[in-house]
Amino acid sequence: MAKTYQAGVKEYRATYWEPNYTPKDTDVIACFKVTPQPGIDREEVAAAVAAESSTGTWTTVWTDLLTDLDYYKGRAYKIEDVPGSDTEFYAFVAYPIDLFEPGSVVNVFTSLVGNVFGFKALRAIRLEDVRFPVAYLTTCDGPPHGIQVERDILNKYGRPLLGCTIKPKLGLSGKNYGRAVYEALRGGLDFTKDDENVNSQPFMHWKQRFDFCQEAIEKAQAETGERKGHYMNVTAPTSEEMFRRAEYAKSLGTPIIMIDYITMGFGATTALSKWCKQNGLLLHVHRAMHAVIDRNPHHGIHFRVLAKVMRLMGGDHLHSGTVVGKLEGDRTATLGWIDIMREEYVKEDRSRGIFFDQDFAYMAGMFPVASGGIHVWHMPALVTIFGDDSVLQFGGGTLGHPWGNAAGACANRVALEACIKARNEGVQLEKDGGDVLREAAKHSPELAIALETWKEIRFEFDTVDKLDVAHK
Repeated sequence: MAKTYQAGVKEYRATYWEPNYTPKDTDVIACFKVTPQPGIDREEVAAAVAAESSTGTWTTVWTDLLTDLDYYKGRAYKIEDVPGSDTEFYAFVAYPIDLFEPGSVVNVFTSLVGNVFGFKALRAIRLEDVRFPVAYLTTCDGPPHGIQVERDILNKYGRPLLGCTIKPKLGLSGKNYGRAVYEALRGGLDFTKDDENVNSQPFMHWKQRFDFCQEAIEKAQAETGERKGHYMNVTAPTSEEMFRRAEYAKSLGTPIIMIDYITMGFGATTALSKWCKQNGLLLHVHRAMHAVIDRNPHHGIHFRVLAKVMRLMGGDHLHSGTVVGKLEGDRTATLGWIDIMREEYVKEDRSRGIFFDQDFAYMAGMFPVASGGIHVWHMPALVTIFGDDSVLQFGGGTLGHPWGNAAGACANRVALEACIKARNEGVQLEKDGGDVLREAAKHSPELAIALETWKEIRFEFDTVDKLDVAHK
């Protein structure tokens, strides 16, 4: 049986392995990290990946003669060693654009990471990067609004935006939840947010949460003179219910809503993005469940790919990790996918894990959102890593302040503005940021208490998913 199966793999090599092929500008190009079964040649496995993710099957079929198979097939055209690994290799595969439904990320990924990830010839496989041609990008809407339009809507310029996830994430009544939102917004934040698993539980149905949060927004805006928002999570059991919640949020006059894009699904997310563009609401996107897919360095889909496809589907914000907080995130890799979220053109840079030049053409950028275990001592590093076009989101780092939510928000706002001022004056924040914060704390008792409260809190664990940059 093994011999028969291996012969099938060799058959793929004859058709789908083309080392002399030069990808066209209109091809979708993918890089897979492949761990083959022992005893199978790399070219055979690479060809099998190309075949199984495009036009191939386990044997020759007569219907191949009814189409131009040479035009439609995927082609494995290059193999590279994976730095630091003796068992894995990179396989580069080019796919003709006609294989994919225009504007459908759903269809692209049904092909690229569909059945092939369960293929027996592989021990493991990971999609490391994808190059989308401009011809395909023009069929996708991208972010509903983008960075510049959002800044104009909110009238906020020259600094990162500040957010806060309400805690405890589950268990509060709608009225107490709204009270927490109000305190954080009046203290100096731009946004508060629902956590990813706040939907419509028995203790707080979605409609009551939306009502109390909008009341909090309007009260905080009246007191501060600043535009505020709360990410109302419209993630729901069905797409129909998702849109019902989104329509109600719109009727309240709220500026921004939220979706969990992986658990809700690519199709529902794309549909909601289009709705937000038509109805003038900003869209915050949470990446709940991403680490199930992207954290294993040998199998799954890298987050840089998940970030790229989210930009095509269309979000205005996307969680990106923090590097310095409690969640997994290699610094260099994070800087690479932050560029993928924001920049018009991203050049190939293997030192940051970027395998292809990517031209985003007309497509607006997304705000990367730093969230997860961050507090005021992290502010200098966050400003350095993420720059101005970002959202810095402190949950426990706001609500855990000994004097309450408003004081925690005030501490974050003072720390941010002190860091921005110092950076603009030429101070090296990651070197001298501690001094900047201590000086600012002389004029802000809220910041002084925050610095004292979190001075010993660190999340110094080894990163699991590191870039492949060193040979053994």
